[in-house]
This record gives sequence, C-alpha cells and structure tokens, in this order.
Amino acid sequence: MERGTALVLGATGGIGGETAAALLRRGWQVRALARDPAKAAAQWPAGVARPEWVAGDALDADSVIAAARGVSLIVHAVNPPGYRNWKTLVLPMLESTIRAAEVCGVRIVLPGTVYNYGPDAFPDVVESSPQHPQTRKGAIRVQMEQRLREAAECGVRTLIVRAGDFFGPCAGNNWFAQLAKPGRPLTATTDPGRRGVGHQWAYLPDVAETIVQLVERESAIAAFDTFHMAGHWDADGTQMQAAIRRASGQPELPLQRFPWWLVTLASPFVPLFRELREMRHLWEQPVRLRNARLLSVLGSEPHTALDTAVATTLHGLGCLRDAGTTGALRGSL
Repeated sequence: MERGTALVLGATGGIGGETAAALLRRGWQVRALARDPAKAAAQWPAGVARPEWVAGDALDADSVIAAARGVSLIVHAVNPPGYRNWKTLVLPMLESTIRAAEVCGVRIVLPGTVYNYGPDAFPDVVESSPQHPQTRKGAIRVQMEQRLREAAECGVRTLIVRAGDFFGPCAGNNWFAQLAKPGRPLTATTDPGRRGVGHQWAYLPDVAETIVQLVERESAIAAFDTFHMAGHWDADGTQMQAAIRRASGQPELPLQRFPWWLVTLASPFVPLFRELREMRHLWEQPVRLRNARLLSVLGSEPHTALDTAVATTLHGLGCLRDAGTTGALRGSL
C-alpha cells in the first residue's frame, strides 16, 4: 500500500498512539479521532511529528465516516477505558469502523491478542489454531474477528496482528503495570506467574512498527489476514523481573508474589480485578504465539532488545528517579 493518510481510532491509548507515531515516522499522514481534540493534542509528546486531531466518537458511525473521508487505512485501536463496559461498547465501536471502511473503501487494521484462544490451542498458537476461549473477554475478541471476517466477504479488507501482553511507556491498562506501578519509584517488582512457566510480552513500538510494515506490503496480504508476533518470550517467567532490576540499578530489588487472593476477593467490585482474574490461566501455563507467517512476509520481526524496552518503559512510566518525559519512545526507532 502506498503511504497515504491513515485514520487512527484510539490514538490517545497505548497501541493506537504508537501506531500513529510509527505511521508518521514512515511518511504517512495521520488523522486521529478524539472526543476532545485539544486535550489529545496537548498530551502528545513534544518534539515529534504530530497527527491531525479531529473531533468524533468511535460509537458514532457518522463521525467515523466523516473522519475517514480521503484516508486509505483505518487503525481500530480503541477500547473502553479501565476494561469497563466491554460487552456493551466494543462491538458497536467496531461496527462504526466497519461502516466507515465500507463507505470509504479502505482496509481496517486491528491489533489482536491471545485472549481469543483457549486451552485446546495451547501451548504453541498459530494463526489457524481453533478459537475456543473460556473467558468473556476472549469470547468478545472472537466475535470481533468473526464480524471482520464477515465484512471481508463483502469487500472490507482486514488485517489482524496478534501479540502477547503489551508493555511500553504509554501502554495504559496492562500486566506490566502490575510489575512496576506507574508514577511510583521502584521498591519491589511482582511475579504473577507460576514458577518456571514461560510468558510472552510485546513491546508496543515493535508491535506498531510490525503493523505498519505489513500494511505497506498490501500485495502480500489477503483480504482477511492474520499474523502473529513472537515479541519477547520469557522462557521461565523470570526474565522480565530481571530486566526491571537491571534497568533500575537495583540487583536486589525485592520480588513479591502477585496477590491473586486479593484480586479474587475484590473482582466482583473492581472491573480491572475481574479482568485480571479472568486471564489468570495465561500465567499458569505457557502460551506462545508463533510468528512463522510474519517472517515469511517481512523476513524479520521488528524487535527492541529487552533491556532497552524495559528501561524505556520504566522511564516513561515515571518509575525511575531520573525518569524522562512520558511517551519518550515515540521519538525512538
């Protein structure tokens, strides 16, 4: 696909913001939808290329269609904040994007996750693995992908890039925030996993770069296509915490067990805890997305060294004493 203009829904969030930044770095024009464009623009990192902010609501198909006029790509990276109202909001927001893609004749890109797979696909998951999730959030993910597949049959091209647990300076709600609390100096790190069990992570700038590189190879992508990223595979569940210790300069930084008991007790009252508890199974067994298809198209996967990715993340989250400005990663790569 030739570099043109992309509409990004969710550019104020982690993966949406990183994808917008990656598109801008690679010469695209970026239009970003926000309910409050002035506020969104003020929060964008200084000193880097900036998107054109336009007013609109992802739940309002008409405003999404208006924003999509003249673009060649829609990045659907919008999610309800704090895991609230997923059941009632996620699919209607996707319908707005599909409608805009139908009207404007453009491709949709959806950042995907491992949540739409169940135990029958574990431990090594490929793009064609069966999707039988045992969680509510996973079921919604399956519905999203099925709706996009149906839309592709009617001419709406779709690309889905699935990756492990996101981390990065602007990642929003994520598991890394349980290992290092945003805005707080590091006094300990946390281990949510079962001892010896591997876990897969995905650094947001790498995910964004992968998405853009795939988009720019339109001739190699099917009308409905999916790719998996390898990201960072923590083979025994200790490497991420070790990288946090190195980045903080505290080799003896205490390691605490994640309080699953507290999450279980509070989950009926705290939406975030309910969602964390639902994903516990991904910490109790190894689940690894395999990226052979991605390598067959790109040749290599964009990959930032773990220590660099973790240090940049901790700086951006304000967890280090000499922390830089939030979102510093958008000037990297």
